[in-house]
Amino acid sequence: MTDPSRAQPAEKNWPLRAALWSVVFAAVGYLALSLWVGWRDVLAALVQVGPWVLLGLLALSLSNYLLRFVRWSRYLALLDVSLPWRSHLQIYFSGFALTTSPGKLGEMLRSVLLKPYGVPSASSLAAFFAERASDLLSIIVLAAIGLWVYIPARPVVGLALLAVCLVLVLAQWTAGIAAVDRWAMPRPQKWAKLLVRLCEIVLHFRRCFSLPAMIMGLVIGILAWFAEGFGFWWLLAEIGYPLPLTTAVFIYAFAMLVGALSFLPGGLGSSEAVMFGLLVLNGVPEVAAVTATLICRLATLWFAVALGAACLARQR
Repeated sequence: MTDPSRAQPAEKNWPLRAALWSVVFAAVGYLALSLWVGWRDVLAALVQVGPWVLLGLLALSLSNYLLRFVRWSRYLALLDVSLPWRSHLQIYFSGFALTTSPGKLGEMLRSVLLKPYGVPSASSLAAFFAERASDLLSIIVLAAIGLWVYIPARPVVGLALLAVCLVLVLAQWTAGIAAVDRWAMPRPQKWAKLLVRLCEIVLHFRRCFSLPAMIMGLVIGILAWFAEGFGFWWLLAEIGYPLPLTTAVFIYAFAMLVGALSFLPGGLGSSEAVMFGLLVLNGVPEVAAVTATLICRLATLWFAVALGAACLARQR
């Protein structure tokens, strides 16, 4: 028989193990990409950037995370949840450990970490989905900057906008939600109970998307993601291939959008491919495009994962 005392630590450690394996797979992919274009040239370009620029990029990414934390806290406040900000910030950052899960669904780990504070899972999950919807809308707005130049991007951005708007409209359909809840409530099956739970989450989610809350979430989201887009523009200038700010922000935002829609873990592979391809289309040499892509992802995605893993280790 399995010793429960041994199984329990393994179950508690799975988020950190998942984060570690995502780092390993990404490192292999990034190494292969560097070897393809010439790792010596990539290494020379990395050295050219220098530590101060890297620190500046990390600071811009941190501002992104902090702005999104402010928005997340506001969503929970709308759902009548109040926590000490230090503990809350650590819990929020801990969710970043699983950012590389498909659709960032691993960040729902925050619901587990918030339970000891008496936060209902319906409230934390509603805030999570509100955050995802707000992020998508914000990135769509930033990606729209280049739509008049990059015609092939229009269907992707248009479909993403349509999907988000459809979800928001359905969430406001009170009669439909009530009908589904009444139909599933008396049924004993697990899927029916899950459906009832989903209706409860949707009702909480609606409170995060009243008009004032939606404007708040959108403004904060645009500022947060623009900070990382600005960092991408700065990075390109530092490696000697400056692009207009609008072009750089579009490339970054569109790469993030494609990564989110691909539903790959953290957008791995898809975001990098789009970023690299658009840079090359804009006249950036392959070596510089690979360097910019790798540094950008390290300073945004992987910085978040490292920060989340550190906070999660303390949280445990």
